[in-house]
Amino acid sequence: MSDKSIKFPGPDHPITIDRNPERVVVKLGGRVVADTRNALILREASYPSVQYIPREDVDMSLLERSDHTSHCPYKGDASFYSIAIGDQLSKNAVWTYEDPHAAVADIRNRLAFYPDRVDSIEESRP
Repeated sequence: MSDKSIKFPGPDHPITIDRNPERVVVKLGGRVVADTRNALILREASYPSVQYIPREDVDMSLLERSDHTSHCPYKGDASFYSIAIGDQLSKNAVWTYEDPHAAVADIRNRLAFYPDRVDSIEESRP
């Protein structure tokens, strides 16, 4: 990627990060991939909210590191994982910012899941 610009959240592109008071459970293929009471919700401009889950609350044995990457000028460089359950593979279903920009440092090393690449991302009161 040739242009790795850095942009800062502001009135025209707001980003907020808040603790989610609810339990978040991610499932795929009948398996619990993540189960946490410590998710952070990132709200960015008009995009749907994203749950960022601590690695210790994710079954990392189900994840396979991918060579896919992406760049967000507001958050930084993202690395990806696929989820492998039996012979089912959900390709690049998970992303993480291992060295995010300072404005979103709270999401460092947390994992986020594409809703259309898992069976469910459920929120419930603990």
